[in-house]
Amino acid sequence: MFHKEGYKIIFGAFIVIVAGFLIIDGAVSLSWLRSVLMLILLVFFILILQFFRNPKRYTHINNLNVLSAVDGKVVVIEEVLENEYFKDKRIQVSVFMSPLNVHATRYPINGKIEYSKYHPGKYLVAWHPKASEENERTTVVIDNETYGKVMYRQIAGALAKRIVNYAEVGETAIQGADSGFIKFGSRVDIFLPLTADVKVKLNQKVRGGETVIAELHE
Repeated sequence: MFHKEGYKIIFGAFIVIVAGFLIIDGAVSLSWLRSVLMLILLVFFILILQFFRNPKRYTHINNLNVLSAVDGKVVVIEEVLENEYFKDKRIQVSVFMSPLNVHATRYPINGKIEYSKYHPGKYLVAWHPKASEENERTTVVIDNETYGKVMYRQIAGALAKRIVNYAEVGETAIQGADSGFIKFGSRVDIFLPLTADVKVKLNQKVRGGETVIAELHE
């Protein structure tokens, strides 16, 4: 299964690969060189397919839990001052995605979407300390009526040049459902209440829509 954000790119790449095969077959006389060039094109196409894959995830919906929004590795767990929306201290958990990870973004919790905003910005490497506030990004806040508000932020990196965000203010977020896509690697920050019980550790690998990031308390 492939993410819908990749359909046009996959189709375009397929056309290019077919055309490339035909050109190489007609223009390159050396059989070994022809084989090498065709293999390079084939590997390129496989990488594109791999990047836009969107495997089915088995989300166990639970209002107590905040799930990881993306696949990747936990690179930050710390208490920070969140200045965009909450204007107070929150627990930040950041997940870094490499180009080899699944790049679909999923809602980390159930609730009403209260805030959704796009910010143009820089393309610092995703693990840079200022990337969360200076890079191109989108910020979404979900209000769970029982356990409070949770924010997640999609952040562009040095390679990620497009962030897709489906969250619309007033709509209902369903935990584990598709909420967007980040093209070519980056990171997602989740901002939790200080009362949240974080369940992951630094450098732990997580899966979007499945791994429990934290447990919330009233």
